[in-house]
Amino acid sequence: MMTDTTRTPTPIDAIAETWVDIAAENSPALATYIGRFEHNGRLDDLSPDGHARAHAVARDTLAALATTDAVDEVDVVTKADLSADLALQIALYDAGAHQRDLNVIASPAQELRNVFDLMPTDTVEDWATVSTRLAALPAALEGYVATLREGIAAGNVPARRQVAEVVTQIARYTADSGYFAEFAAGAAPSTGQLPASLARELANGSNAARVAYDAFAAFLARELAPVASEQDAVGRDLYALHSRRFLGAEIDLDETYEWGVEELARMVAEQEAIAQEISAGASVEDAVALLEQDESRKLHGTDALQRWMQETSDRAVAELGRTHFDIPEPIRTLECMIAPTHEGGIYYTGPTDDFSRPGRMWWSVPDGVDSFDTWRELTTVYHEGVPGHHLQIAQAVYNRAELNSWRRLLAGSSGHAEGWALYAERLMEQLGYLDDPADRLGMLDGQRMRAARVVLDIGVHLGKQRPDGAGVWDADFALEFMRRNVNMPDEFIRFEVNRYLGWPGQAPSYKVGQRIWEQIRDESAERDGDSFDIKRFHMRALRLGGVGLDTLRMALAQG
Repeated sequence: MMTDTTRTPTPIDAIAETWVDIAAENSPALATYIGRFEHNGRLDDLSPDGHARAHAVARDTLAALATTDAVDEVDVVTKADLSADLALQIALYDAGAHQRDLNVIASPAQELRNVFDLMPTDTVEDWATVSTRLAALPAALEGYVATLREGIAAGNVPARRQVAEVVTQIARYTADSGYFAEFAAGAAPSTGQLPASLARELANGSNAARVAYDAFAAFLARELAPVASEQDAVGRDLYALHSRRFLGAEIDLDETYEWGVEELARMVAEQEAIAQEISAGASVEDAVALLEQDESRKLHGTDALQRWMQETSDRAVAELGRTHFDIPEPIRTLECMIAPTHEGGIYYTGPTDDFSRPGRMWWSVPDGVDSFDTWRELTTVYHEGVPGHHLQIAQAVYNRAELNSWRRLLAGSSGHAEGWALYAERLMEQLGYLDDPADRLGMLDGQRMRAARVVLDIGVHLGKQRPDGAGVWDADFALEFMRRNVNMPDEFIRFEVNRYLGWPGQAPSYKVGQRIWEQIRDESAERDGDSFDIKRFHMRALRLGGVGLDTLRMALAQG
């Protein structure tokens, strides 16, 4: 159980707390994400000057940490992890990563819109703040354009494919039936009535946002696309930095590629065995076809999807909270949402610091997709919810007694979070929640996809030889490769491949993170011998909050 004893803050805690304040000031969007709403009327300064200021304060904070001694084991972890994080931020800035920061899923092009999904909208005052932030959107996009132009001048540009895809996304944002038009039209506080003057401000702000995004799209099409790189690959040096960013660990990229090839083969063999359980003599494709014809395993429409997600999540929270995890009351609320966009992603957003906004699982359903297979998606709910992301991230937010704000709200890596979520999927299999062969096949479909992504991502960006020996990886082969290894609608597959091509190092962090989590667990089991307790291991690891995987290994090795 969580201790009630509050730890006395230390000088290193003070540095970390100050860093959270600085990060929230520099990135109001980040502040909104963690529930620091005092900056909700602003947006990030994405101009070259804004990036330079953030770079300078990161260097100052790293220097302060270097001259401050750790007081206890909590400090040791904080100092190691925050130092590594700041050093990486500095290295990415020095490499000019911000000058080419444009992709289909996680760049300022999407984040400037996404932040509105997380803003409070219950009161008239909330909507007034939304209006103020909408009015700030044109200037934020102008700053972003200035940074991308700096990249053009330096010859440091994103791939042309990413530019073209973002232009297509923006068209959906700014259409008459697109995001901003519907957002303003749907403005309605749950308390009070929206004044006519504020409704006009929101409509004007929405229109200004549409105009600004259209101008941004014109810049992308007319200025950036003609000089953008024809190569999707970012090369070994930049890829290594991004891999460290997403894992919080340094890995041997070549060994990991070879392991990915072997892991993919293992996933295929496991799927083939389960296909035989579903129907004697069936291939994986045959088994999938049979399941896709089973109406008892289908959901029709997003309303049915949302209800099923919520019911499945609530059941997992209730049952696992009685048996395998200590789940405090504030963490037991997880809201399952259909996202207001249609990009194809499934993602989790954590709770605010005070849990006034709970953790949320979001499903961005592509246009034209109206049916969903429960056997395929059951493990997704466990991945995003409990025991996956929600348990992990909300547990860190809750652990106020031990952890400073940075450790609870901002620290961590994709490898830690996504690796845990994949680890959690396998845990649910071990706990009997995937005894139905169809559900196990769905889980393995996801695990196979994640293994394929290790091979694809490293293969494309490092220019490796294809597994079939017929040349070097490229985007066309990547799409063909994913179609062979994933049973998903083609809209999803196309989006996924474009995501990997534009977000180097992120996709492998899932499966590589799972690999490192399993290595750390096995190392702990070997070290503890007969006294090893898996429940204690899980809760001890989660109480650390988000950390890089190198830090996780160091902290759990301390005993």
